[in-house]
Amino acid sequence: MITIGVTGGIGSGKSVVCDIFRLHGVPVYDADKEAKELNDTSPVIRAELSRHFGEGLYREGRLDRKAFASIIFQDKQKVAVANAIIHPELAKDFLKWCSRQEQHHSMAIIDAALLFEAGFDKWLDKTITVYAPKDIRLQRTIARDHSSADKVEERMNAQLPEEEKIRRSDFTIYNDNSHSLILQVAEIMPRLN
Repeated sequence: MITIGVTGGIGSGKSVVCDIFRLHGVPVYDADKEAKELNDTSPVIRAELSRHFGEGLYREGRLDRKAFASIIFQDKQKVAVANAIIHPELAKDFLKWCSRQEQHHSMAIIDAALLFEAGFDKWLDKTITVYAPKDIRLQRTIARDHSSADKVEERMNAQLPEEEKIRRSDFTIYNDNSHSLILQVAEIMPRLN
């Protein structure tokens, strides 16, 4: 089975691209959704996050995401510690998921904003970056998250630059309101096999 990573900056449209792949019958592992689930259920993650950031992070058995974000997102070193705890467990979960998919599918995708930052690309056969210009990504994210421009830009600046993602990817899909996402996915599909 061929494993493919789809990444892109916040607001790039990578989730829409993954939905198009799903329409082609390709299973997609949503790294963000699965990480949230693992943060709540993995005893390894819970123990390590509590050890590094305090027992009060968990309320009623679930990670208090707001409290966690307020602790880590102002300090790159704390983000790195959190990622070093979460990403290996997420990678194990993804690999288990892939082994279940390979009985029925010739390819599988991981949708991951932090694909390269987390080192997930070492587990993959191909990578795709979904690119959109910063101004479009900013508008989309403000509208979607009801967030301020400053907060969105802060999140953008915490991610790997788009140019670096493109450089490290096998394919780039342009989501700039002038290219068809459906056609681009259709053109890439045969090249992934």
